[in-house]
Amino acid sequence: MATKKGGPTYRCSECGWTTVKWVGRCGECQAWGSVDEVGGATTRTLAAARVQRPAVPIREIDGEQASHRSTGVPEFDRVLGGGLVPGSVVLVAGEPGIGKSTLLLDVSARVGETRRVLYLTGEESAAQVRGRAERIGAVTDGLYLAAETDLSTVLAHIAQVQPDLVVVDSVQTIASSEVDGSAGNVSQVREVAGSLIQAAKEGGFAMLLVGHVTKDGSIAGPRVLEHLVDVVVQFDGDRHTRLRMVRAVKNRFGPTDEVGCFDLTDGGIIGLSDPSGLFLSSRHINVPGTCATVTLEGRRPLVVEVQSLVSPSQIPTPRRANVGLDSGRLAMIIAVLDKRAGAPIGNQDTYVSTVGGVKITEPSSDLAVAIAIASAVLDEPVPHTLLALGEIGLSGEVRPAVGVARRLTEAARLGFRTALVPVGALADAAPPPGMDVVEVTDVTAAVAEMRRRHPADNVRRLPST
Repeated sequence: MATKKGGPTYRCSECGWTTVKWVGRCGECQAWGSVDEVGGATTRTLAAARVQRPAVPIREIDGEQASHRSTGVPEFDRVLGGGLVPGSVVLVAGEPGIGKSTLLLDVSARVGETRRVLYLTGEESAAQVRGRAERIGAVTDGLYLAAETDLSTVLAHIAQVQPDLVVVDSVQTIASSEVDGSAGNVSQVREVAGSLIQAAKEGGFAMLLVGHVTKDGSIAGPRVLEHLVDVVVQFDGDRHTRLRMVRAVKNRFGPTDEVGCFDLTDGGIIGLSDPSGLFLSSRHINVPGTCATVTLEGRRPLVVEVQSLVSPSQIPTPRRANVGLDSGRLAMIIAVLDKRAGAPIGNQDTYVSTVGGVKITEPSSDLAVAIAIASAVLDEPVPHTLLALGEIGLSGEVRPAVGVARRLTEAARLGFRTALVPVGALADAAPPPGMDVVEVTDVTAAVAEMRRRHPADNVRRLPST
């Protein structure tokens, strides 16, 4: 945009938007505190008088220096792509109380058994961290602890200890005396992160930064923070359940489709190499209104059970309540069952929930939700060895899902013997041994197949419209 001749220009450091007057919030990207004055540069940056580290041919560079080193926590290593890379900076973000500090203290203790670790806390005192470390069994000789909030002192601690791993909890509590403003504002976070990242790159040690999140779940501070670090790890989970999931949002050294599962207990945080059992109820009893499915969290298949309850409504507008599912998809599935399969649920309350507090966002779980609701309407149990996979369209057809072979292999390992899948789902792969795969074209055929595998006594059919 045009500016007044001779007047100052202000530019947003996040998106580059310019204006002729200073504003607290960028008019383009809506970032707070990112608009600064652009000074009129009278000179250009010249070449350095002497190069400190000359460029070398790529074949002469030692690639082993960028290899992964295990943290001693297999689930955390899975998310990172094999472990921590020397010189890398990992940003761990999550809601307050979700378990970030507990996980990183456990990682620090595991690494501290063979290497030197410096744990810097700006939120708690050293005594408080020591008490938590004793509770979770994270006290080791190689773990050094300091409670500091001044950036220069933090850098001095790093230079004195010479650690292999540095943990900063958290980056929003550290402040530099050279920058105006309190700890946590945009300028302070940018300066603190830049200084710590430079120290990690020059010192060749790995660094774990704890980051706070805002109300909408995004990382607090400037967006440039996520661009500067090498890995961004998101810590998710319901505070009312013990399950915690760690997934990589950005990873320069590995994949971003891996998920680590943890169980947060009073004695610490425990990695779950096989978390599928957490999302299943007692499977030796056939109960109406339940059906299992397999979701993909990254590349990891998880067997999840969906439960449904349908009862006559006492109010003019029936309730549609759900836990762990998308409300829009649930409403669509109910409408398809009502219109295409003749299920009389238009005037009945419908409650749908997942077991274990897991959240399902994949469309491939639509068929399992429809089977669970139909089972509740018919009051007929679904065999506990049956599961369903597939996306449901508005016309009632069942559409294919990705990774069906991988999902069925995990289900067969857990004892499932029958799977309802879309037509052509296993065109390029064979079903797992012992698994009876039944292809269905629409939701009506899926419900009929479910009823066919149910004992014939006391069977009630879906009434026609």
